[in-house]
Amino acid sequence: MTLSLTVSDEVRALAPGFTPVVVEAHGLVNGPSTEASSALLDDAARRLAVRLDGRAPHEDPHMAAWREAYTAFGSKPSRTRNSAEALAKRALTEAGLPRINLLVDLYNAISVAHLIPVGGEDIDHIQGGMRLVRATGEEDFVTVAGGEEVVEHPDAGEVVWRDDTGVTCRRWNWRQGPRTRLTEQTVSGIFLLETLTPMPVAEAEAAGAELAELLEKFSPGARIALAVR
Repeated sequence: MTLSLTVSDEVRALAPGFTPVVVEAHGLVNGPSTEASSALLDDAARRLAVRLDGRAPHEDPHMAAWREAYTAFGSKPSRTRNSAEALAKRALTEAGLPRINLLVDLYNAISVAHLIPVGGEDIDHIQGGMRLVRATGEEDFVTVAGGEEVVEHPDAGEVVWRDDTGVTCRRWNWRQGPRTRLTEQTVSGIFLLETLTPMPVAEAEAAGAELAELLEKFSPGARIALAVR
């Protein structure tokens, strides 16, 4: 892998069972959502329904573990849900999952089908390596509100992904900033599948392998590597 990715000791202490599975891909071809990517999202929603078997997403043991992790760093998980739980709730509604663009559709489908938080970042917009840390509260998080760019700051102690420029994703995997998101111009991406105990690491690896296969299918010839961190 070419991109440096580290998890701080403070985060490891907060969630000892945390294991990220990382898929790095170069030579990607992105574009608008297609019938094929839309079908993957619909299939993911069906797989989710079978997995939950009538339960609410937050009742799944893996989602319950994420709620405990959010509570541990001072966030209210019923108000700021992890990305997988938020997507799962949407998948079970009549409106269904959003269609964003091809690459985002692929990793959202994996997230929902396996009920695991998955994020995607454009490597070409990451400055230095990516680090999962507990924030001081002084870091910049650039986002958009009301159509205007605004700068927020995470809470002290909040778990954030950041690079040399600032925070790229707040509250672990709750809200990604626009600077590093995957756009239709993206050609190199890093995809983070984030697992906590009790989800077996092997299951997260299988989800990562499924994502890698989809990336290869939709971007033939892409150079893809998978690693467990």
